[in-house]
Amino acid sequence: MTVNVRFLPDDITIEASPGEPMLEVAQRAGVLIPTGCLMGSCHACEVELEDGTPICACISAIPLGTESLTINLACDLLW
Repeated sequence: MTVNVRFLPDDITIEASPGEPMLEVAQRAGVLIPTGCLMGSCHACEVELEDGTPICACISAIPLGTESLTINLACDLLW
């Protein structure tokens, strides 16, 4: 089973496996998600899911049981 992962605002879509680390999927797609601590504490890698839920990409994986996932990359000028 694969998941179609769509990165906004650039509208880049790539197939990923459930459980695959989100940062690795972004890297394969050529999408840069800034990172800091890589432990979810600094929130440099915070992105939003399609429903507006914020998550830290560095500690998140592609979820099981979904066919598609939209990730909105926020631009934080402080990072």
